Amino acid sequence: MKRSERLVDMTKYLLDRPHTLISLPFFAKRYDAAKSSISEDLAILKHTLAANQDGILETIAGAAGGVRYTPYLGKTHAATYLADLAARIEDPTRILPGNFVYLSDILSSPQDIRRIGELLATRYAYSQIDAVMTVETKGIPLAEAVASYLNVPFVTARKRSKVTEGATVSVNYISSSLKRVSKMELPTRALPKGANVLIIDDFMKAGGTLTGMEQLVKEFEGTIAGICVLCEADFDKEKLVKDYISLVKISQIDAGKRLIVAQPGNFLSQTDFSRF
Repeated sequence: MKRSERLVDMTKYLLDRPHTLISLPFFAKRYDAAKSSISEDLAILKHTLAANQDGILETIAGAAGGVRYTPYLGKTHAATYLADLAARIEDPTRILPGNFVYLSDILSSPQDIRRIGELLATRYAYSQIDAVMTVETKGIPLAEAVASYLNVPFVTARKRSKVTEGATVSVNYISSSLKRVSKMELPTRALPKGANVLIIDDFMKAGGTLTGMEQLVKEFEGTIAGICVLCEADFDKEKLVKDYISLVKISQIDAGKRLIVAQPGNFLSQTDFSRF
């Protein structure tokens, strides 16, 4: 196999297995090549990824070492995407009754979901994350994308459990959007006790749904590794959640004037981009 062919196949193999340590002898056997040639190939990939700020390739020395690909976007990529996303969200046709914002087109776009997954995986690339949690339904594609880039499972809390999920743990929480007590459940098999959990949701007003997921994690004796939302409503000042990451902050919705004011959230200021 020519070097150009090896590089293509090696790149795909690594991108499909983020946060996975792969030994050099594995690649040497896969391509019937000398370890020195494999090392040169990996050096090319490492340099290219770093130059484009599209990920980090780490080489770990020693008998138990190898190479590991970590999804990690540069600050320029992140800032450009978030500015574009905020501009798209400012479209006044997105205003829904109750001062909600239509986001379904973004949540159903493979390109947006992948980029959002990469962004949030960058923020937690070097954190200990055992699982990603969301609540049905719109947070599911976000959680799945983040979990994919972190290479960890994702779990979905439901408003009503299904018989196929077996025994569940349930909590009551105050739904800030509906102004009433709601319930969410998680199968007892879905989350191991003591897990470090990253909580993901699509939209936050006061954060009632997020507090429900926090309670569920505590029921499993777990730890909250972080809380992330696609959009936060900044005009709702009474936040039940204090420590969170948002990609877009919506500071004003005026249905009468057909106006939405949005800008990038606190993601950029809360993320370390110094790894390159």
